[in-house]
Amino acid sequence: MTRVVNLMSEIGQLKKLKPRDAWSHEALDFTPWLLANANVLGEALNMDLELKEAEHSVGGFSLDLIGEDLNTREIVIIENQLEASDHTHLGQILTYAGGTNAVNIVWIAESFRSEHRAALAWLNERTDESTRFFAVEVSAVQIGDSPLAPLFTVVVEPNDWQKTVRSSTLVSIRSDTGEKHREFWALFLTELHSRYPNWTNTRTPLAQNWMNLPAGTSAANYAVVATRSAIRVELYFPSSDASQNLTNFRSVLARKEVIEESFGRQLDWDELPGRKACRISCSLPANINDRQEWDKYARWLLENVGDLRAAIDSLGGLPELFRISRSSGD
Repeated sequence: MTRVVNLMSEIGQLKKLKPRDAWSHEALDFTPWLLANANVLGEALNMDLELKEAEHSVGGFSLDLIGEDLNTREIVIIENQLEASDHTHLGQILTYAGGTNAVNIVWIAESFRSEHRAALAWLNERTDESTRFFAVEVSAVQIGDSPLAPLFTVVVEPNDWQKTVRSSTLVSIRSDTGEKHREFWALFLTELHSRYPNWTNTRTPLAQNWMNLPAGTSAANYAVVATRSAIRVELYFPSSDASQNLTNFRSVLARKEVIEESFGRQLDWDELPGRKACRISCSLPANINDRQEWDKYARWLLENVGDLRAAIDSLGGLPELFRISRSSGD
């Protein structure tokens, strides 16, 4: 018993502080900090969040932050408030959502009034599956004299399952296929988080035949694909600027021999003529409808996408490959 008491006396107490104890000014302190530390909020939201711009112009107004979920490539907008929620900011997030065509609308505040929680829950219930509202409470925490740490707590989030069921107007075979993919990606994500716990914040499987994974830059992403004819891993270049995709693709192509030697086998290097995107991939004949093979498929995708990332990372990662290409004039 004495030993237990002594151990307990060595454990510090977590103190919860007001957000202004960490960031004294919303626009000058908190917004720039969040722009540089999007991964902290992304972890709370289960998103691979990349924030691109602060004070983004929306007509005659300024949105605090705009970015995207790198898994889905969907727009994310964020409005910050270092005090309790109010009607003004509720109106602002609706205005900014309409002006940016956002999919994910995030309102951050010190605390949320019950009326505002109810309003966001109602919006999630009444809008389609391509519109999602989040309420996130922010505070700072500290143990003893340790540095302050941010704490984000999601208090309102969409129920994607209810939205998917309610809005489904697809024929049954397509719905069945979508749900089959959702189940397969749930299996894959479980294995992914077990083997690579820090690779992605994504935990929600989607009813589609592909899934994106971060690649260290918004100019590209890793992807895993499962169809009725094959499973595939990719390094995908998805920019809307076709010339930029081709430049980035060729930056990696210049190290083809080294990458394939590290990867352990040949890859398909495809500029995808006639399309904006480019891709580097390898595939295996498969049929996602065969549930008995799902464990094998998930292992194959996990091993190969992991090996592809390791091969790229052995050269410094994609940002470094792009930088070398630019500096050499290739």
